[in-house]
Amino acid sequence: MLNASDIMSTEVIAVRPDTGIKELAAILYKHHINGVPVVDEDEKLLGVVCESDLIRLNKKLHIPTVVALFDWVLYLENPRKMEKEIERINAATVKDLYTTEVITVDEKTPVDEIASIMTEKRVYTIPVMDGDRVVGIIGKADLIRTLVP
Repeated sequence: MLNASDIMSTEVIAVRPDTGIKELAAILYKHHINGVPVVDEDEKLLGVVCESDLIRLNKKLHIPTVVALFDWVLYLENPRKMEKEIERINAATVKDLYTTEVITVDEKTPVDEIASIMTEKRVYTIPVMDGDRVVGIIGKADLIRTLVP
């Protein structure tokens, strides 16, 4: 029976609460990962931030209604409102998004239990802990990799 230690990624990419949203998005995109742990200066786990948190933030962006008439673009709302919304999102940090109620496992947690957690709780980034230290991370791809010979 495989355990968390057999499938986890040990090169954990973590962010701090003051990490900017653009930097977070770049990290997730560059490394092809769904989420990352959020840690403090002492590397203690504070939470997890995922792609879905970024999507939720962008969902709150209000795009003003416009009408195109010949070569003109007429705003039916104040265009400054959209500028403020974009400024607000650009100023956001991980602190504004991350989940603090984190489901974690230890290195001995069986893979079938991890699969159950992911499917039942809809959590796809699971930190692997050794005491209060993050020693690994398990994502959907790590589980799927167990199916490939």
